[in-house]
Amino acid sequence: MSAHERVHGMAPSPAAEPETSVARAELVITGMTCAACARRIERQLSRVPGVRQAGVNYATARATVEYENGVADLPRLIQTIEATGYGACALPGSEEEVVADPEQTAIRDLRRRFLVAALLSLPVLMIAMSHGRVPWLHFSGVNYLQLVLTTPVVWYGGSPFYRAAWKALRHRAADMNTLIAVGTGAAYLYSLVVTFFPHSLAAIAATSGHHAGTAGGDVPVYYESAAMILTLVLAGRLMEARARAGTYAAIRRLMDLQVRTARVMRDGQEAEIPVEAVAPGDIVLVRPGEKIPVDGVILDGCSSVDEAMLTGESLPVDKQPGDAVFGGTLNRMGAFRFRATKVGRDTALQQIIRLVQEAQGSRAPIARLADTVSGLFTPLVLALAALTCALWYLLTPGPERLTLALVSSVSVLIIACPCALGLATPTAILVATGRGAELGVLIKGGEVLETAHRVQVMVLDKTGTLTQGRPALTDVFPAAGWTEARLLQLAASAERSSEHPIGEAIVRAAQERDLSLADAANFQATTGHGVEAEVEGHRVRIGNRRMLAGHGLSPEALLAQEERCAAEGRTPVYVAVDGQLAGILTVADPVRPEAPAAIRALQRQGIEVIMITGDNPCVAQAVARQLGISRVLAEVLPEGKVAEIRRLQQAGKIVGMVGDGINDAPALAQADVGIAIGAGTDVALEAADITLIRSDLRDVVVAVALSRATLRIIRQNLVWAFLYNFLSLPVAAGMFYPWTGWLLSPMLASAAMSLSSLSVVANSLRLRHFRSTLT
Repeated sequence: MSAHERVHGMAPSPAAEPETSVARAELVITGMTCAACARRIERQLSRVPGVRQAGVNYATARATVEYENGVADLPRLIQTIEATGYGACALPGSEEEVVADPEQTAIRDLRRRFLVAALLSLPVLMIAMSHGRVPWLHFSGVNYLQLVLTTPVVWYGGSPFYRAAWKALRHRAADMNTLIAVGTGAAYLYSLVVTFFPHSLAAIAATSGHHAGTAGGDVPVYYESAAMILTLVLAGRLMEARARAGTYAAIRRLMDLQVRTARVMRDGQEAEIPVEAVAPGDIVLVRPGEKIPVDGVILDGCSSVDEAMLTGESLPVDKQPGDAVFGGTLNRMGAFRFRATKVGRDTALQQIIRLVQEAQGSRAPIARLADTVSGLFTPLVLALAALTCALWYLLTPGPERLTLALVSSVSVLIIACPCALGLATPTAILVATGRGAELGVLIKGGEVLETAHRVQVMVLDKTGTLTQGRPALTDVFPAAGWTEARLLQLAASAERSSEHPIGEAIVRAAQERDLSLADAANFQATTGHGVEAEVEGHRVRIGNRRMLAGHGLSPEALLAQEERCAAEGRTPVYVAVDGQLAGILTVADPVRPEAPAAIRALQRQGIEVIMITGDNPCVAQAVARQLGISRVLAEVLPEGKVAEIRRLQQAGKIVGMVGDGINDAPALAQADVGIAIGAGTDVALEAADITLIRSDLRDVVVAVALSRATLRIIRQNLVWAFLYNFLSLPVAAGMFYPWTGWLLSPMLASAAMSLSSLSVVANSLRLRHFRSTLT
């Protein structure tokens, strides 16, 4: 659900009182073998009383269920899934176990089944391909040998498909497993009848000639079809599972950042404990080269921390007392102590992992078309296979008709691939959200990805988003007889006791220039005017025009500089020493260094950029000129921001909003896509659909570009999946046989089917190498 829908679509009905509390459950599903399994579970969960919304993602083997407390509960949900024929469990405590174990267990099981099937199918294939021309493979009991070799392939290698097909049949449904089970089962059972009752079909064999599986008799058998189809399908499923496991790479890399132990102070002694035992308020010690175990604030010590794996920032970040540190980041140099503030699932790393997993479990609206088509696909293929069998049997002259009818109908069943349709969207979303996390862009779901690529207008808040969010000294204009250094040194010395942001900016600028500050005496601050103090025997006054006027001073000597400041949206700060104007300091909230490049990149992508701010028009226009933004909305209150975004939406625009503060949260929620700066408030982050971990505006461009790349991959997957089935089914049915002699063997059909699913997953994996440039 987009942020816009959260605002407009989730309002409680007037009749719904009192409002029931809603819980959210994340479940791991086992036993799914195709996308139809996920749809079946989803339908059953949706029928449980109290369930508001249920989503099952085949690619991630996860179910997300929203239900009403007191009406539905977790045991009931798990019971429903098990009754449908699948396994389920709630997310265990170890997130790493959730991500890795189901997929790795499935890979190991598929590998064993494939190896057994391949070893036993190879001799059967050799017998079939010999066509009776190899004497030592042509003897009277060869059909019994093929039966002995094929039976373990069918009952062990093929058992997952037969069990899944039976589950579907019990629920009066059909899926990919049904097609495989019917196709291989028909070939195997037909061959079994021929093996034990060959004379009952002798009339057919008399004129049909030798078949690939025939040896020592006239009646053809199809053991090699049953065995090789299952072997090739197992090979395809194994490659698909390995490819899907690769889509979890981003999550696993985040998991690898987790620290297992931490050194804390307990009872005055240093103790090493499991990281799970760290509690908020504990004093944690970190040495050079160690990873930081949990989130906290440095108490003493300085260091340089590598946050690249968490934020994507390549340069280490200097840390000193009072600075925040995050679990999973690497302490490069220096030892320090910090107080733990967030532990366990509350740490920034765990929240990022949870957001990525939830996004990977979501579905984009574009997936609904594939879901609808694949839901109808299997029954249609079964009907087509039956029709193919009947037409070949009725229209083919001579005894060949049974062979052609069987081969063509089995090929139709095997070549059809609804799985490619089912995998087209979720695999792309899975890889894209993981790649986004690696690049410092947290995306909350597939629907966000789909909407972001259609954004036409990007509204950006000014303070803290386009600008750095704190004032900084920009210029020093000394009066005649004064130098910049002396003027700034006296002003900063007087402001050292001030807590005003402008005073702090002046002091910070003097320190950056290595000016030696003197002690100030008789400090006095006057609200709305400025400050004054005694510095090195001089009476220093710093403030606005009202301060000057109150002491009978005029800025006429520096009028040109004052007018220039006003034109450029900077705030003039007047400095008077011993009753004489000594100069003007200008202060402004500087734009982020990366902002101009980000704005240009958005504009090149055809996105209209609008700046919105509660600041005065003069300052807003000055910032807009620096950034190349032509449309500015100034002096807008928080509720006004919502109204402006709503006005754009009513004009038919898809609107994105970028902000960082509490006052931006309503607008972020109203926008079609809300993007929060990672350094912003928790309220803003919660309201947003996308979070920029690095607080880098260029990542807005990355988010839009990733969205467009993902939708491009999804469309390619869907086109390929539809095209594959559209072209392959007529060939498999033998539609072109009368004119071309083309008749697809079931073995080739199974190989094509496996490659279809694999190609969709492989195409999605290309997003792992996504890179966005600002060109």
